[in-house]
Amino acid sequence: MGPEHQRARESPSASRPGAPPVPGERRPGERGPGERGPRETEAGREPPAPREPAVPPGKGQEEPSYAGAWRFTAPCVDSAAPRARSAVRDLLVRRAVPVHGELMDTVLVVVTELVANAARHAALLTPEIGIEVSAGAGWIRVAVEDDHPYRPAALDAGRFDTGGRGLLLVTALTREAGGVWAVDRTASGGKTVWVRLPLPGGPGGEGHGAPGG
Repeated sequence: MGPEHQRARESPSASRPGAPPVPGERRPGERGPGERGPRETEAGREPPAPREPAVPPGKGQEEPSYAGAWRFTAPCVDSAAPRARSAVRDLLVRRAVPVHGELMDTVLVVVTELVANAARHAALLTPEIGIEVSAGAGWIRVAVEDDHPYRPAALDAGRFDTGGRGLLLVTALTREAGGVWAVDRTASGGKTVWVRLPLPGGPGGEGHGAPGG
């Protein structure tokens, strides 16, 4: 290749340092009209860091050390009720949930009656009963899940066997403790009966059975 061809391929700015740039050619780091640097905004400043969302009132408090949720299962038989009662009592003591005295008695009776009711009326479609205990700042919740579609419209002890004290007792104890209860349908077509009770200084929550509810 001759010298004249080599000179034709070279850029004047590349061959002569300090020479004016050729139209359409940019030096390293140079930006064209309307282009901004990677950290510039329209005002020429770095964009501000995103703000954290505002914390709703009452949501910023730290969870107590006993807070959590625990779930276990038991065969859907009559003996599941006393076993569930014992397991829940041991759990509350081990986790130091502030449930004592009359409130502890209420929680244990609720667990016993809900499990006994499931064992009596849902065993045909329920191999195992699901039992869940959860607690947070000022509240405790117990729930019993089975696979039977039967949903008690009213927790009436007269509809159940005389061997148990019935769900009417659950309603009465829940109301007396300032708590609430409800029956929810599960995705599989069964149901969950749950009771939520206030711990000292905490609200009961939304549901049935609270004073005035």
